[in-house]
Amino acid sequence: MRIPLVVLSAALILGCTPVVNQRGYLPDPIGEATIKAGTDTKTTVQARLGDPSTQATFGGDVWYYISSVERQVAFFDPRVENRSILAVHFDKDGRVSDLRHYSLKDGHVVAFETRETPAKGRELTFLQQLMNATPGVPLGNQGGQNPGQGGPPNGGYP
Repeated sequence: MRIPLVVLSAALILGCTPVVNQRGYLPDPIGEATIKAGTDTKTTVQARLGDPSTQATFGGDVWYYISSVERQVAFFDPRVENRSILAVHFDKDGRVSDLRHYSLKDGHVVAFETRETPAKGRELTFLQQLMNATPGVPLGNQGGQNPGQGGPPNGGYP
């Protein structure tokens, strides 16, 4: 009786052990220290640090090296413990003009996905839809016109 209890306790404890993941660029302080503004080019930076995580699309030529440490316990969402970003700015000739370091304290949360599609018009509750429903007429077409285009009834087909 004691052995199953010990095994169950050990399984519960191991199930709650956090999983730590290092994601993205692995910082290389020695390689970063050798990069000099005005002398190094994109080729020398790429040789020392590798390919960037991402590049600036607008507003200048910048390479970003992004690293992140996440911790996840059991089935809960992962939580970012640490994030560091190295931004390498280049001038118009492709030479390094500036190196900047950013961390979690420099950023802010941006919601990339809301899982909602914005729609024009009014949103109806289930009861409003039920009360507005006319038997034999599909919802949203009670007026006889195409609601999206404002054209003739039935989309202009005879």
